[in-house]
Amino acid sequence: MMPPLGALEREVMQVVWANGGSTAEVVREQLMRRSKESTVRTVLRRLEQKGYVTHTIVRRTYIYRAAVARGRVAAEAIQSIAERFCDGSIEEVLASMVDAAMLDQRRLRLMIDTIAKGKAAKNFGSSSRGQRV
Repeated sequence: MMPPLGALEREVMQVVWANGGSTAEVVREQLMRRSKESTVRTVLRRLEQKGYVTHTIVRRTYIYRAAVARGRVAAEAIQSIAERFCDGSIEEVLASMVDAAMLDQRRLRLMIDTIAKGKAAKNFGSSSRGQRV
């Protein structure tokens, strides 16, 4: 399991996932909160140490790319919630989401159809920004 992400790390990862590849400056510009570029560089280095991003150097500029798909990170977060609150039961997490109206019948049917067709792994990591499953 991947090390957990802090709030700013999650924000930075959202920008990296959305862009495919980003410099620290681009990430800083797209963050919801104001941050110094040095802070963003530090967060990106920390994310690289944790295994979430990798970098290449183009003309002395670091370009960061996600090393882990968004879907995998989301799945591990849900697994962690299931372990902490539901004795590891994903079914209980999903049932709770339906009970709390976070997951309506339409979305639940869509998930069931997707899983039944064997496309869950393919489509899970490619959902658009902000879209809920």
